[in-house]
Amino acid sequence: MPSITYEFPYASKKLPVFAANVVASSQHLAATAGLRMMARGGNAVDAAIASAIAITVVEPTMNGIGADAFCILWDGQKLVGLNASGHSPALMTPDQFKGQDKMPNVGWGSVTTPGAVSLWMELHKRYGKLPFADLFEPGIKYAHDGFRVSYMVAKQWDRAIDRLKGQESWVKAFLPNGRAPQPGELWKFPDQARTLTKIAESKGEAFYRGELAEAMDKYARETGGALRKEDL
Repeated sequence: MPSITYEFPYASKKLPVFAANVVASSQHLAATAGLRMMARGGNAVDAAIASAIAITVVEPTMNGIGADAFCILWDGQKLVGLNASGHSPALMTPDQFKGQDKMPNVGWGSVTTPGAVSLWMELHKRYGKLPFADLFEPGIKYAHDGFRVSYMVAKQWDRAIDRLKGQESWVKAFLPNGRAPQPGELWKFPDQARTLTKIAESKGEAFYRGELAEAMDKYARETGGALRKEDL
């Protein structure tokens, strides 16, 4: 694969862009997902949710469906804030962390109840215009058909290996070829495509009360985690 140059010898500037709607994201593919919802007649919330879903695929180094999520929006009359940071699993106790001088950042000790999907659900319920499943289409397509990995994501991915190579499930999901992807490489996440499809088709219920919740519970029990279906 040829090397890609990101250093340019001449200064440049961007011209102003004028539009009726704008979607901003750290990944252009995620922003495009939001713009597609706008083009279908969706509103800003539809666009934000679609972008948030897509970015769990195209920027997995910083985002995931097991993450927390937060939102501040103006609904036309008042400022609304939503907090979907997950609580600790019920089986997790302070005694488990005695003697530690910092928060764990790998393994089950770093895992709280995932809240991001619940935020997508609640935002759509309150403010969404398009069908919930429609918001997943771009993300599912990226995961199933593949996407070109950006330079920064490839760099972050490679950097994460030393810290996470001892996590068997992470290696299986993110290093199926035994390495991180190269910039510009076509990458697919077929398992995540199936997961997002289940969430979309069940309007989120599969993640918190159905098949996916049961799978998380089962895996946690088998690997020493505290998370249970009841926490979800």
